[in-house]
Amino acid sequence: MAHHASSIISTRHWRRPVGVAMALVGILIANAALAAPGDVVRDLAGRVGPIIGSALACPEIAQARIQTIADKFRAVIRQTASSDAERDDLARTFERYVTNGRGAVSGGRVDCKSAERQLADLEQSLSGQPSAPASSGPSLSGVIAPTPAAAATAPMAPLSLPAPSNARGVTDREIKFGIVAPFSGAARELGRQMKLGIDTAFNRANDAGGVDGRTLKLIAADDGYEPARTLEAMKQLYDKEQVFGFIGNVGTPTAAVALPFALEHRTLFFGAFTGANLLRNDPPDRYVFNFRASYSEETDAVVRYLLKIRRLQPRQIAVFAQQDAYGDAGFAGVAKAYRALGLNDGAILRLNYKRNTVDVDEAVNMLKVQKPAIKAVVMVATYRAAAKFIEKTRDLYPGMIYSNVSFVGSTELADELMLLGPRFASGVIVTQVVPAVGGYSSAVMEYKNALAKYFPGEAPDYVSFEGYVAANVLIQGMKRSGPLETERLIDTLENMRNLDLGLGTPLNYGRGEHQASHKIWGTSIDDNGKYQPIELE
Repeated sequence: MAHHASSIISTRHWRRPVGVAMALVGILIANAALAAPGDVVRDLAGRVGPIIGSALACPEIAQARIQTIADKFRAVIRQTASSDAERDDLARTFERYVTNGRGAVSGGRVDCKSAERQLADLEQSLSGQPSAPASSGPSLSGVIAPTPAAAATAPMAPLSLPAPSNARGVTDREIKFGIVAPFSGAARELGRQMKLGIDTAFNRANDAGGVDGRTLKLIAADDGYEPARTLEAMKQLYDKEQVFGFIGNVGTPTAAVALPFALEHRTLFFGAFTGANLLRNDPPDRYVFNFRASYSEETDAVVRYLLKIRRLQPRQIAVFAQQDAYGDAGFAGVAKAYRALGLNDGAILRLNYKRNTVDVDEAVNMLKVQKPAIKAVVMVATYRAAAKFIEKTRDLYPGMIYSNVSFVGSTELADELMLLGPRFASGVIVTQVVPAVGGYSSAVMEYKNALAKYFPGEAPDYVSFEGYVAANVLIQGMKRSGPLETERLIDTLENMRNLDLGLGTPLNYGRGEHQASHKIWGTSIDDNGKYQPIELE
């Protein structure tokens, strides 16, 4: 509701006649003793910013006209600000109103004829025409155009028109990214949540002025978590939608199809929702950047936990895995962990099921005949299949330890198990690649506040939180890159060090390191279906 209210307030500024707005500004200036200068400019930003933004959204309005007014407003901020911090805050406020002005045109709340008329009225005010009777204060030209000495004060980060770009998916108004994920089928909630998290981060950035004055837009294509559909979805986004790059693609078997396409077209493939090694070559593929820790790191952490903390024997651990590249990646991670501990990985029991099904009977039957009895199962599955396997084995093995990698869909898994009853959910472990969403760290609180603002009613979720963090890493890279172009952005990302987003671990990239985080967090479902942190070592 807060975001909606902000939009309504901004829209009212546009509907108010410009002359009236300028008169109000004159009154504020005349009463400067009663109002801090920064507050006066902040109010002025709320009146002028939307006019500039709406004009920017209309290609038929000459950019030079808009640039002139923007330059003059920068000078006002320099003259008014009492400190660098206030100067930056005023600039951000102005940028936010400009972004709202763009959105008013694209959203149909303001048409380009109105934008042209309002800009012309503003230009007339700037030309020296009085905007109000003399008794109400100085003319607007005296407010917007400061003295030459004031205009020459210390430089500030400019609010200017976006630098022209020839990059695909980048216009003077927006930057388009694509996501290929399941929005139908058994794994559809994974795609929905990943997109939700990215959209939350993009909306938050857009409200703060976007990237170089451009808004971020995410376009989705559904592959149903079926590799046979992935290539067509990638082509749709690249050829038809002309996206700049891909962010948050979901799945390992689908990545096996999407990745070659992205590499062939030298297109950014960022923050995919998979921990598979095919996205983690050594040296890394130039166009592939990961946020999250790998499945090998997740399974290594849980194998060490089971052996060292829970004191199990290696032969008492089995793997329940999807019968495809995702399951293969998780199983390979367990085997690698065994080898790292000097253990024989040749006898690890693998229990399979088919992707996009809950057909787990064969896996359950294999488990029943195993001697000695299995005491822990490392699960490399999606939430519905994992829940079905637990449902069919919990009573047979009351003391069984179930652990899942993060891709499972934590919230959905807990919900599915709680429908069966608390005894099915209690104690089930999920390794995470982001901090507990039930916590109160800076990153978690920022995410929760943004989610509540832009998508009220949506509950915090590990998958959407991962999407939110990955998108913010990318946003930081784009802001540091300068004129947006793929090769320049990649060079910028490869030089990002010690990025602190409040996760409790620094994020780093390099020419030989395209995975930002290697941190694993342990969580376990309690009797109420909530995730509680656990120590894995």
